Amino acid sequence: MARSIRQIVIVGGGTAGWLAACRIAAHPWREAAPAVTLIEAPDIAPLGVGEGTWPTMRGTLARIGIGEAEFLRACDGSFKQGSRFEGWVTGAPDDSYLHPFTAPPDGVADDVLAGWSAVPDRSFAEAMTAQARICRLDCAPRQPGMPDYAGALNYAYHLDAGKLATMLRQRAVDDLGVQHVRDRVTDVVCDASGGISRVETKANGPIEGDLFIDCTGQSARLIGFALQVPWIDRGDVLFNDRALAVQVPVSDGSPIASQTVAIAHSAGWTWDIGLPTRRGIGCVYSSRHMSDDNALAQLRRYVAQALPDVAFRPEGVRQLTFSSGHRGRFWQGNCLAIGQSAGFMEPLEASAIVMIELSLDMLLDNFPATDASLSLHAERFNRLFRYRWDRIVDFLKLHYVLSRREEPYWRDHCDPASTTSSLADLVVLWREQPPSGYDFPQRDEVFPAASHQYVLYGMRGRPENDRTLHTPAGAAMEGTMQQIHQRGRALASALPTNRAYLDALRDAEPREAAVAGADR
Repeated sequence: MARSIRQIVIVGGGTAGWLAACRIAAHPWREAAPAVTLIEAPDIAPLGVGEGTWPTMRGTLARIGIGEAEFLRACDGSFKQGSRFEGWVTGAPDDSYLHPFTAPPDGVADDVLAGWSAVPDRSFAEAMTAQARICRLDCAPRQPGMPDYAGALNYAYHLDAGKLATMLRQRAVDDLGVQHVRDRVTDVVCDASGGISRVETKANGPIEGDLFIDCTGQSARLIGFALQVPWIDRGDVLFNDRALAVQVPVSDGSPIASQTVAIAHSAGWTWDIGLPTRRGIGCVYSSRHMSDDNALAQLRRYVAQALPDVAFRPEGVRQLTFSSGHRGRFWQGNCLAIGQSAGFMEPLEASAIVMIELSLDMLLDNFPATDASLSLHAERFNRLFRYRWDRIVDFLKLHYVLSRREEPYWRDHCDPASTTSSLADLVVLWREQPPSGYDFPQRDEVFPAASHQYVLYGMRGRPENDRTLHTPAGAAMEGTMQQIHQRGRALASALPTNRAYLDALRDAEPREAAVAGADR
């Protein structure tokens, strides 16, 4: 007899676990909501080295019921409007391009490219969106008086991941009724069908559930260790497997960048993420191409160049070891893996949190009423998310195969033997026509055609094929390019800088608290 899904057990905290708890508990259930229990080991702290999100995070926070100002204050958050790549093509001083969050103007891709040809003095991003100017000026994407999560331009956030988990935990436990069990799982007990019947904990004994969500990170305590779902290593395509991360304080009044900055080096790249009180900086590298000592030296050089007035403290550097890959299946029986237990790619383009969000969207939009349909839900989920992981691999690899750098690391990345056949075919196709929706047919592509256009034309420059430079509708697009330019000038005069916006937000908190106290 079919049994209703009434008890959900989440194993693991961090960003994945607490996002799952909040989204499930805040979901507008048509019938009685399932009970949610989260088991979190008391002695495992989140990394909190700094995270980038995608614009989907705005909708996620709104669904959970968290105000934007509350979020920005609690998580030391700032605005992210895209990613800037420096040195990825040749390593020359002027080697830089932007992947913004605002898409090119509507229209046939060939016509858009023809419009770009009318403004030869502008990069692809500068021609396609006013966001390029706003990013260059370190401006915020919104004005303080706008409603929560609304903006003049599309945007996401930079944040402190540890503080995000703390905020989500407080929301889940204090406001949404999630049961929080601080304990260590000692065993996972499966039933005759191969599903999980309960987990055993050290101090609280057995905890039963109908649906288990594995948020235990790289250990994959449920999906990997207990259910033996294999890990598919994608290190043959994406070489990076280590990172050194450090938090560097910044002085009051210093600019806050509007984008993640990714600076290429001889065997990887360095991230630089600006928050109100610090910058999160990390050296990502391939251990096959760079030693740990050389990576530390690379990180030290970058910090000295970017922040010459700050003393570099090696004792504050954390080493992170990871493998780019994913599970062969993400939903097995009554266990769904979310977060690093499902998969992880190098942090380029910040795909980690958006994959958590997409997993929760699909779970809640298609929530199984009973265990009779679990296998059908699992099959559909596994098919879609294998597609998504494959597309992420291809998109990240695109940043490498277009490079013309000469170091062994970069040459190895351009070796056809290290490139997927799907990406190799697309790169050939894009010599003759631009990336389009025909190349990416899913409704919710993680990286749609627009993202590929920004990388392709940011690295390769203008198309070599004249067919894309002269189209019947291309002349009309010339006017659109000028409108984009004028909008950028208007927004630049109307929007505050990130620093001004976020400082005013923090300064307003004591006043708001005083008013609230007087009202009581």
